Amino acid sequence: MKTPFAVLNFFLVFYLSAVLCVSYQPTWESLDKRPLPDWYDKAKIGIFMHWGVFSVPSYGHSGAASEWFWHNWKRNKPDAGTVQFMKKNFRPDFQYTDFAPMFRAELYDPYEWAEIIQNSGAKYVILTSKHHEGYTLYPSKPSWNWNSMTVGSKRDLLGELAHAIRNKTKVRFGAYHSLFEWFNPIFLQDQKNNFKTKTYVQEVLMPEIHDLIVNYKPEILWADGEWAANDTYWQSKQLLAWLYNKSPVKNTIVTNDRWGKGDRNKHGGFFTGGDRYSPGTIQKHKFENAMTIDRYSWGFSRPSNLNAYLTIEELLSILAKTISCNGNLAINIGPTHDGRIVPIFQERLSQLGQWLKVNGDGIYETRPWHVAKDSSNSNVWYTSKNGTVYAIVLKWPGSTLSLAEPMVQAKETKIGLLGYKGNFSFKSQSKNKGVIINIPPLTVAQLPCKWAWVFTFTNLKNK
Repeated sequence: MKTPFAVLNFFLVFYLSAVLCVSYQPTWESLDKRPLPDWYDKAKIGIFMHWGVFSVPSYGHSGAASEWFWHNWKRNKPDAGTVQFMKKNFRPDFQYTDFAPMFRAELYDPYEWAEIIQNSGAKYVILTSKHHEGYTLYPSKPSWNWNSMTVGSKRDLLGELAHAIRNKTKVRFGAYHSLFEWFNPIFLQDQKNNFKTKTYVQEVLMPEIHDLIVNYKPEILWADGEWAANDTYWQSKQLLAWLYNKSPVKNTIVTNDRWGKGDRNKHGGFFTGGDRYSPGTIQKHKFENAMTIDRYSWGFSRPSNLNAYLTIEELLSILAKTISCNGNLAINIGPTHDGRIVPIFQERLSQLGQWLKVNGDGIYETRPWHVAKDSSNSNVWYTSKNGTVYAIVLKWPGSTLSLAEPMVQAKETKIGLLGYKGNFSFKSQSKNKGVIINIPPLTVAQLPCKWAWVFTFTNLKNK
């Protein structure tokens, strides 16, 4: 007769064998059944980084983001501000490709970047391996004359950061990759043929992504630029089936939903909706709010003034709202063309890291509670974990904090504050729900942090 341990061991082996033998077919019905790797939901916070040739002009303004510089300058109806900028500062025959030799990244220290990212408290980082301009931050065979190893820094910028992140931190490494290129003649020919031909996908896109995955093993593939054609043209389903079944990161890679026209919030891994996606209500499907510290640009923008950057209070407000609704937050910064993370970005990430050292327990590995936001206090957002409910309070309440949602028990419930020793007294507002928390006088020095305080509730009544 088998012992209970032996039976348990048998079922464990059987379960693992079943999981490892799953084979995903290149159909949305099959691909959408693939579970999102658990590490991603637990991580909650990532750093997005937009870096490329566009970082050389680094010119953006409201309505014309800096990373879209080439398109803003040379599209059918050019942006007037961008055109004027070029006329004023560059010779008449200057071409966008002339910016590439200036992208030397002479001050780029990937280990310094890794330290900044680690200290922010983020658990993953996503770097643009290729934006819509087509220039890759790694040696690309299809883009043999338009990459960082061939022209500009003469360095594998992506590879250096991947190596530093993996050797210096516990942060997961990911890559953004644009599916299309604004002015690639092969892509434009496919477009002219109404995408009945797939020369660009077969000769450029698929070889490029294959090399990216095999050589750099990113654990996030953040696709973008899908809106020009449907996923049949992009061969997205075939790519995802390979990623999930055979790639070197098949068990851990996370993907988003930008795989073809109309696919956002329908297919793929986590949902992204539009940029800065923040639905404000609890979502059944995992989503990511990819947003920018610079309100207007993803790439570094030299014209940006102080008012263009989010304050730490604004950033923490977005974080609380996102995590409470079942989202992850990808916080974008734009490095300079010479490889610096400017002080305003460093300050925000450092402040975020300081806050998470005190309050991370209410963020990492949490799940949404039964409500995202308190119905009587718009400055309070909820998360939960292992029987504890966390109330992220964006404004210090003073002597009392009144909340409508928690159902307290007079003897069993304990109410505390992350970073503060001791519990608070309280009284129930009604028999059904609601609580008034009594807060003793605290000086600024006695507060556990400077912004956004996290109250904890244990042993609440069941809803």
